[in-house]
Formats: sequence, structure tokens, C-alpha cells
Amino acid sequence: MSLALTPFGAAAPTAVRDVATQATRHTTPCGTGDIIWHRWSALPPTRTHSRPLVLLHGGSGSWTHWLHNINPLRAAGYTLWVPDLPGFGDSAPPPQGSDADALIAPLHAGLQQLLPGQACNLVGFSFGAMTAGMLLAAHPHLAARLVLVGAPAMGVVMQRQFDLKAWRHLPAAEQQDIHRYNLAALMLHDPALIDGLALQLHTANVERDRMPRRRLSHTRILALSLAQVSCPVYAIYGRHDALYQRWIDRLAPAYAQATAHFQGLTLIEDAGHWVQFEQPQAFHAALLAALAH
Repeated sequence: MSLALTPFGAAAPTAVRDVATQATRHTTPCGTGDIIWHRWSALPPTRTHSRPLVLLHGGSGSWTHWLHNINPLRAAGYTLWVPDLPGFGDSAPPPQGSDADALIAPLHAGLQQLLPGQACNLVGFSFGAMTAGMLLAAHPHLAARLVLVGAPAMGVVMQRQFDLKAWRHLPAAEQQDIHRYNLAALMLHDPALIDGLALQLHTANVERDRMPRRRLSHTRILALSLAQVSCPVYAIYGRHDALYQRWIDRLAPAYAQATAHFQGLTLIEDAGHWVQFEQPQAFHAALLAALAH
């Protein structure tokens, strides 16, 4: 069984199984274990893009944050490398630290091993977007283009816009209600999407989160990092992203101030923070436009 099916095992939702079983598994060292990378080849007969596409998922997540996007991107000719970030999903925790800065060294080493001498197109979501910006600030040669999706840490929000509820201390029977609440509070704009696949993916992901003390998302670290990034930078957000709410219109000026390489921000209507899950077709069009420029 493909490791990409864990933790679902034989009970994996059909949508997960259909995508996961088409991946090949690769590993690179991370602390006392490995980063697990999932590789999907471009789908024939489309022309394959020469530059691989690396997708970094969000906090308390795994590769499944990109579930709806993988096959459309393959059909557009992209070969995908999608890790479970260190400390999440099936990957081992980083050797030290519990925030995005602890991921930079093992991710850099992993990309050097898997894509030696080859610059990728790098796309990060939420915590993974912040990580991607910090990674390229330290190693600008790794990517030819950076796309940030629902990225935090741009320094435009005056105060935290949402609160999540704790759940690990509760009996299993009571945890699902908290997961539904947290999905509504942070991830999804449309409450009709909370049950079903979104809840299954979210529950499986948060249960494997071993990076509980993350704080950098509430700083300006991404804005500061972008000053060191030398490639074109694009941003995509859901119009109703819970990270920003009424501050969302401050993002584009903040990006323009942070880097001279900023190419523009796309807001996806009727979508919240997990924009690529909630509005996959509109997101796909925005991402392809960014990758084509």
C-alpha cells in the first residue's frame, strides 16, 4: 500500500486513493527519520514543462491540502514534488526546533538531493508559503518562481482574527465537533463543505501534527524574507481568508513594499483560507496564469 494513503489505510476516501496510488515515494534525511516526498508525473499527451513544480502544504496538514489540485496540474504538463513537511503527515520532525525556520535546512538538503542543480517553481500554502519564502531567502537559487497561497506573516493584521479550540484533551466522541468548528473558523468559507471529505482530511492531518509551538505566523517574517528573494513572486488568496478578513486589501501594497519582484495578487471569490480546496477551478486558473508569466 502506498504510504501516501496513511493514515486512512484500506478505508481511504476514494478521492484520496485515486490520487495517492499514482504517486511514487521518495525520501530524504530529516533528523532521526526522513522527509516523505510524493512525486506525480505529468499526464500524457500534454507537453511536459521542463521545470518541476514543488508544492508545500499548510500547518497541521499534509500533501492532502493539495488533493484537488494534483491531477489538474499533471494534466497541464507539470511533474509535481509534494512533501509531507517535517513534523507533519508521514515525515519525521526536524532535528531541532518547532517552527518554519527549523524546516529550512532539511528541505534545502532534500531538494538538492532530489533535483540537483535544477531550479523548481515553488508554491506554498499558509504555513508552507511562509516556509517557502524563508527557504528562498536563504537559498535563492532553488526556485525560478514563487507562488504564495494564503500566506501569513505579512505584517498587515493588527490583531488575531480568529480563535481555534483545543481538542486533544477531549474524548474521541467529542473531537469531531471541535474539528468542524476549527474548519469553519479558519479554513473554509462555505459551511456546506465542512462535513465529508474536508473533515476527513482535516482530522487525519491534525492528529499527525507534531509541531505544536509555532509562532512565526504571527510575525512579519515572510515580508522580511521576501526582501532576499530574487525570483518573481505571486500571491493567491481567498477573498474571505480568515487570517485577514477586513485587512485583506492591505496585502497587495504590503507585498509591493516587501519585494521589487512582486508580480501581483489574485483574490478568489467565494473562498476562505483553504482556497485551493474550496474553489479548485478558479485557483487552478490563477495558479496557471502565475506559472505562465
